[in-house]
Amino acid sequence: MLDSQTLRKYADVMLWGMYTARSSAFTAGETVLLRYDHSAVDLAEIVYKKLLRDGLNVVQRANPTPGMERSFLEISGPSQLEFLAPGEDTLAHTIHGTISLLAPNSLTHLQDIDPSRIGKVILAKKTIRDILDERENQGHFGWTLGLLPTQALAESAGLTPQEYADQIIRACHLDHPQPEEKWQEIFDAAQEIKSRLNALRIRELHLESENCDLRVTPGEYRRWVGVSGHNIPSFEIFTSPDWRGTQGVFFMDQPSYRNGNQVRNLRLEFDKGEVSAIRAEQGEDFVRKQVQMDENACKLGEFSLTDRRFSRIDRYMAHTLYDENFGGEHGNCHIALGASYAETYSLGGNNLSKAEKEKHGFNDSALHWDLVNTEPKRVRARLESGETRTIYEDGEFLC
Repeated sequence: MLDSQTLRKYADVMLWGMYTARSSAFTAGETVLLRYDHSAVDLAEIVYKKLLRDGLNVVQRANPTPGMERSFLEISGPSQLEFLAPGEDTLAHTIHGTISLLAPNSLTHLQDIDPSRIGKVILAKKTIRDILDERENQGHFGWTLGLLPTQALAESAGLTPQEYADQIIRACHLDHPQPEEKWQEIFDAAQEIKSRLNALRIRELHLESENCDLRVTPGEYRRWVGVSGHNIPSFEIFTSPDWRGTQGVFFMDQPSYRNGNQVRNLRLEFDKGEVSAIRAEQGEDFVRKQVQMDENACKLGEFSLTDRRFSRIDRYMAHTLYDENFGGEHGNCHIALGASYAETYSLGGNNLSKAEKEKHGFNDSALHWDLVNTEPKRVRARLESGETRTIYEDGEFLC
């Protein structure tokens, strides 16, 4: 669905993403892990060659097929679910970058698997994620990921395969002669917005839409981040708030696929920082099990806004990578249940110890689940000075 010229452009953008995402420059001889789904092999081969030409050592790994994933979760005993491959922790301690190429051939193959079994796998892999997070905070590791069109994605989104591919081309600016130059322009524009947001001394954020009325406390030592190269595409600007100040209602109107389950029209109520009530048109029981994954899965880890002037995504894509960056007519706001991002600590993620996390209300969980609202909305900030200022309305940042 993407021709060879477009795939070469896509590969250039993926390398731009990984290189930009790391705070220090890559040097020849460092090691990059290239992960890919089987349907992404054509792009993987191009990326592989470009990485080698840049003097990097490449470890390549194919992701399990849907059939393998299902067999693993159906058959495995408790110790198998928690098994980590030999050398996986060593690789995490020494790797310098990762590029992940996603091309799922099924979104529903895990829909009747007990979510608690999936949760055990996620919890077991948290140790690896923690190692990589620490290396990233120290400036030693950078990552990015991208998505390729598949029949399964197109059908789930209600699009033809070509319509789906066209959304990817537009969203990633693969129709531009030099797409990595376009991405650098977006990066620079987002930097200006983040600088203005970070200059405000915000005590509270108030999100209002037809179905949302949510108050969020940014907390001490927070900064807004995003459009950093980590995801291709990524247009969101976000922070990880102090979960303890979350109060009110958030409504997810953008359907969400997670672990083979689809959730529709999810309404969450927060009280004293935790989810206190859950209602969903579809997938309510699955949501309840997700927020019980660990003691912090029911708390907020992210508050994010996407400016419609950046994002060219205007269709539901049945994949979080695109849906959390939806632009459309009104932009979007999304929250994430679960883990916070250490990079939002204004003193630097490498300085965010476990004790500091607890002190400042950074959430720590094996879960990180993005939930998207695309309604017309307004976000007002109450500043330390007592002034109230609208920072986002009609899909655009106003600061």
